[in-house]
Amino acid sequence: MIGEFQEKKIEFKRILLGVQSEKARWRDCVEWTNKKMGMAVGSLFIRDNFNQESKETASEMIKSLREAFNELLDENHWMDNDTRSVAKEKANAMMERIGYPETLTNPVELTKEYLNLNITKDHFLENIFNLLKFDAYQNLQKLRQPVNKDQWTTDPAIVNAFYNPNKNEIVLPAGILQPLFYSQSFPKSLNFGGIGVVIGHEITHGFDDKGRQFDKDGNMIEWWNNATIRAFRERAQCMIDQYSRYKLDEVDMHINGRMTQGENIADNGGLKQSFRAYRKWVAAYGAEPLLPGLNLTHNQLFFLNYAQIWCGQMRPEDALTKVRSANHPPGKFRILGPLSNSRDFSEAYNCPLGTRMNPVAKCSVW
Repeated sequence: MIGEFQEKKIEFKRILLGVQSEKARWRDCVEWTNKKMGMAVGSLFIRDNFNQESKETASEMIKSLREAFNELLDENHWMDNDTRSVAKEKANAMMERIGYPETLTNPVELTKEYLNLNITKDHFLENIFNLLKFDAYQNLQKLRQPVNKDQWTTDPAIVNAFYNPNKNEIVLPAGILQPLFYSQSFPKSLNFGGIGVVIGHEITHGFDDKGRQFDKDGNMIEWWNNATIRAFRERAQCMIDQYSRYKLDEVDMHINGRMTQGENIADNGGLKQSFRAYRKWVAAYGAEPLLPGLNLTHNQLFFLNYAQIWCGQMRPEDALTKVRSANHPPGKFRILGPLSNSRDFSEAYNCPLGTRMNPVAKCSVW
């Protein structure tokens, strides 16, 4: 990119995000390659950086989180029986995609994926144009074709997780099955406090303000009765009001509780489900030995790992942009909101009733 355009790009990012200098060129190249050739990069990532046992463990955790969600469905008193029954059907029908598609371990299949892509060494700009044409070609091939619900649409080497309402599926790419979210060598308390909450978060998205509008087959249809919808909205409003009271002091602005309600419902539900699933694991397999040098129980470690995942710093410009437009609240409130609504957290850390982290009035949807 020639100097004048590069300078304008940096200026734009400085105003919008507070970025003071452009990232290293090699990072741009890696990010672009992963964005446009995600499956090819993913095949290298899983070969060198992915523990194959993680797929099986993650599948077991999804099963335990699904069971916990179904238990919470049975215990809630605001759903009518018919809607509850259909909700269980939807939860049980959720598909799971973990790590990567199996075709990535087959060089022949991977070669077919990129058969129409021409890449020439050292011809960077030409390669970018070829990638853009290839991407457009791939999308046009899907036009007027039946939707293939078995196709992976998420690249493996990214640190994120997804719920797709149109397919009623949970996606856990290989990139998120890494520390701090997950490790085969971690105590179960840390894994349930990390990737377990993420799994519960994605399950709950199927029943938040938007996900609840889709049925178990991914069709947008109203399957709740009016009384249950009203009860849901009352509980969601509690959360909207709670998060709207949170103020990010760095930019002197309050969180938009309505805009972030789907993510807040998912955070709170995921935390509750995962702690329940962890306690069921302990009941089945026994208590884990305490970690040396730490005066913390495993219940406390569960919540500690959840919190540290969302700890971080933001530049004021970036914070302002996110508060104004993001559907997630800043990490600080992804910690304070769910934990202050959690009776399990208050018991684990002995928070006195009526204090900031154990208020008398708590919000709960799921």
